[in-house]
Amino acid sequence: MTTTTKYIFVTGGVTSSLGKGIIAASLAKLLQAQGYRVTIQKLDPYINVDPGTLNPYEHGECYVTEDGAETDLDLGHYERFLNRPTSQANNVTTGRIYQSVIEKERRGEFLGKTVQVVPHITDEIKERVQILGNSGKYDIVITEIGGTVGDIESLPYIEAVRQLRWDLGENNGIVIHLTLVPYLSAAGELKTKPTQHSVKTLMESGIQADILVCRTEHDLPKELRRKLALFCNVKENAVIQSIDASTIYDVPNLMLEEGLDKVVLDKLNLKSTKPDIEQWNLFVHRHKNPKTEITIGLIGKYVELQDSYKSILEAFIHAGAENEVKVNVESVHSEYINKDNAKLKLAHLDGVLVAPGFGERGIDGKIDAVQYVRENKVPFLGICLGMQMAVIEFSRNVLGIADADSTEMNLNTKNPVIGLMEDQKNITDKGGTMRLGAWACDLKLGSKVRDIYKAESITERHRHRYEFNSDYKKRIEDAGMIATGLNPDTGLVEIIEIPEHPWFVGVQYHPEYKSTVANPHPLFVAFVKASLNYKRKKNNATMAQK
Repeated sequence: MTTTTKYIFVTGGVTSSLGKGIIAASLAKLLQAQGYRVTIQKLDPYINVDPGTLNPYEHGECYVTEDGAETDLDLGHYERFLNRPTSQANNVTTGRIYQSVIEKERRGEFLGKTVQVVPHITDEIKERVQILGNSGKYDIVITEIGGTVGDIESLPYIEAVRQLRWDLGENNGIVIHLTLVPYLSAAGELKTKPTQHSVKTLMESGIQADILVCRTEHDLPKELRRKLALFCNVKENAVIQSIDASTIYDVPNLMLEEGLDKVVLDKLNLKSTKPDIEQWNLFVHRHKNPKTEITIGLIGKYVELQDSYKSILEAFIHAGAENEVKVNVESVHSEYINKDNAKLKLAHLDGVLVAPGFGERGIDGKIDAVQYVRENKVPFLGICLGMQMAVIEFSRNVLGIADADSTEMNLNTKNPVIGLMEDQKNITDKGGTMRLGAWACDLKLGSKVRDIYKAESITERHRHRYEFNSDYKKRIEDAGMIATGLNPDTGLVEIIEIPEHPWFVGVQYHPEYKSTVANPHPLFVAFVKASLNYKRKKNNATMAQK
């Protein structure tokens, strides 16, 4: 088999959460900065078809691509680092693999053969891995394999990689193994044995790692690197240190210092040049050297797990760097907010974002939070469910519709200002059936969002079933909440604003999914700027009183 596309497989050992996604994204950034066309793919070993039906506490946020795929949150890292969109082909799960193989068996495509893990499941994996490479769009495809070596769930993927390396031929496919070198404080030394065992387990599956990336809290001395190279059968320059960093955005530079990109390109028989990461380093400098700081409240119901709102948190980092501001995000659990304590919990904040979510838990707290920021002129951004809560709050407390509600929370409400979308009413399967992916939105002349986007029309990514009920649109607009963004085909209300408020914007879509290091999302940039202005006005008012 001959191929012009090169493949890099990233596996993990010893423990999960070592940062395979960040290493993969950092390497991809360095290769991209040398002129190579690079993309990253994630193979997830769980049996869910996609993470769309998973509770955020289980697997963090569900990231949505332009083409409407519900995917692993690592794809968000890939896009934020590379500033390139991913797609359905960039995330593959065991559930999707088996679903496809079973459908083929039902159609009789295997001609009566006994369907087995090898070769049928492994062939399906190999086919999915090579879809991106065969597209002609990429010079290098990096494939991250979820889980750790030795997991039962990961075995078919490891076997598929073993076969692929043979199929691809020399210099066309390499394996990077990410492992842990722990520091035992009682002994006062770093220990290599976990890495040795992990590499041995990988070799038992027929794969020899080409490069070791060693996660560590302390610098790896030369003698230890030499020992790892000797015992793990890799070259000494292929033992790469990945030391703890203060921010994930430091990792590309750390990998550059270690020479990871040079070792990789050498093994792939590709030319290595000095990567151009000037724009990246300007962002990192601004991020690490802010001129001031603000505090924004994130009102949600999954706040115990930061990964539940990963893209939002990263979008604040991008927007903060753009404004040369450190954005301190304070998580506030919506279940514990009410009218009596809203001032106590929110008065010190410089801005408030009401986060996306599903179901009725914590809804009243979100509504009370919206009421507080609307009445007290605090900058507000509502995303998806957050926008819907703003509509309900306004309908109840300004229009006087006391029972205004969403049919998601109250199916029998007499005033459904938020209702199930028409094309969702006959859907029973939950997975992959929401309104997903990029949809167009026309922006109203003279609106805040049109000024922010500096465009007449935009596209943004969605993930929802419920919508603004247009039957109430005139009444709501007459009272002062204006629909400033509409889908040109359906008339669906995508954006609401309150012009009399200094900065009050709700969006039905998820702007956080499109924020990257190179292109911070304009809505987040404007929200951070508004929050900074609000803080300055508060401080000036306090000084004047003194």
